[in-house]
Amino acid sequence: MKLHVLRVSEHAADARDGAVLSEEERARAAAFVREADRDRYRVAHTALRLELAAVLGTDPAAVPFTREPCPLCGGPHGRPAVPGNPVHFSLSHAGDVVLIALDEAPVGADVEAHPTAAVVAETVSALHPRERAEIGRLPSADRPAAFARCWTRKEAYLKGTGAGLGEDPGTTYVGSLATPAEVPGWTLTDVQAPGGYAAAVAVAVPRTDGGGAP
Repeated sequence: MKLHVLRVSEHAADARDGAVLSEEERARAAAFVREADRDRYRVAHTALRLELAAVLGTDPAAVPFTREPCPLCGGPHGRPAVPGNPVHFSLSHAGDVVLIALDEAPVGADVEAHPTAAVVAETVSALHPRERAEIGRLPSADRPAAFARCWTRKEAYLKGTGAGLGEDPGTTYVGSLATPAEVPGWTLTDVQAPGGYAAAVAVAVPRTDGGGAP
């Protein structure tokens, strides 16, 4: 697996011309009201194109994108992919941090800023019952970091499967403790992130019956 973690603030100026972005990507970046959001989008998608171009041996601006079928409904909004190429990738960004993961197997990545205590209290009910219990047993000061750790694992897994939040985030137990839970068919790993952030990746485990990735 190849992981790339970068700070938006360190690359914003270089990405503002959108030179390697597609017309659609430049339009999406321009649609953001806040300059910080435009910078985040441009830096993230520029970095993704550069990473994929290095693997594919092509020009960053020429990297094509498509969507795989959704595993829940079959619609064209599953995992993003490069058509006709076996490289799998996932992109996530939050605040000043961008996370990119590339692998030979289906992969999902997520980075999140630690939420406030109020946000944790409002959203913890969306987690798996065991995760809610784990976080509830922690001192109040430790809950935001534990919630972010849990949520990034969950988002990474759901991005990896292609289901996204079309699957109830309370369905699969990924854990909020120091070590990620074991999820059948997937390996979850926490990624070192800057202070105040949590990050994780999920990679499909190849099947041993010759059927490929789950």
